[in-house]
Amino acid sequence: MLKPEVESLVPGQTFDRRGFVKTALGSAFAAAALPVMAQAIKTDFAGLTAGEVTIPSGGFNMPAYRAQPEAKKNLPVVLVVSEIFGVHEHIADVCRRFAKLGYLAIAPELFARQGDPQSFGTIQELQARVISRVPDEQVMGDLDATTSWAGANGGDLSRLAITGFCWGGRMTWLYAAHNLRVRAAVAWYGQLVGEPTPLKPKNPIDLVGQLHAPVLGLYGGKDTGITQEQVEKMKAALAASSDPEAKASRFVVYPDAGHAFHADYRPSYREADARDGWQKCIDWLRQHGVA
Repeated sequence: MLKPEVESLVPGQTFDRRGFVKTALGSAFAAAALPVMAQAIKTDFAGLTAGEVTIPSGGFNMPAYRAQPEAKKNLPVVLVVSEIFGVHEHIADVCRRFAKLGYLAIAPELFARQGDPQSFGTIQELQARVISRVPDEQVMGDLDATTSWAGANGGDLSRLAITGFCWGGRMTWLYAAHNLRVRAAVAWYGQLVGEPTPLKPKNPIDLVGQLHAPVLGLYGGKDTGITQEQVEKMKAALAASSDPEAKASRFVVYPDAGHAFHADYRPSYREADARDGWQKCIDWLRQHGVA
């Protein structure tokens, strides 16, 4: 049996304890996300400093993917929070898209303590073995550590934003209620409601009165997991809140889109809605003083 972190014959690769080849963060697609569609967007590295970095967080060395304009400082910062597949090639590409626009974009591998999300072959196994074991409190602490790292490495924390997809969309709502520094947030089809558990004691709808930044929610009208009934409940809660950031939050619902409509590497991708959502995301950050 292979030992943990055994080096392979290919430079830059190791094997994990389950015998899977590990590659540099963001350089391949997660196994559970395969097959990858030909439409997947590829953003080049020209003019960028991009690749894996290590962030100390609570005594743990957390890997992250960072992209930013080369040789520039005092950059606006955007935290990019992945879906359940972790920081694979698509999330790294999203970071490079932000970097091309002048941001320091950084995506921490928030599942690293529980396992390697890229090595599981099915979504069911990934959910059971890794995702279901990740506490919200741990994630908030790791995002705080990522924010601190960005501030010490060329980022301007007076211009801090966060965006996330699916699992990361829920974390985007939570972090907007957690960190006072956040100026704007964009949540892509993240969970809004749910029953509390020890690891997930609160959901976004429970925190509408505690938002420190306005949130733009980008959701699909045909999403069967996050229904329009749930979206309407969240809209009503935001409207009823006395919190000015809650009242400033907005939803955009794409009527014909399902879940994961921004994920260009998956069959769920809807190009027109994804492009419109991306532009609305960028405009939201500019509107709220991040860019």
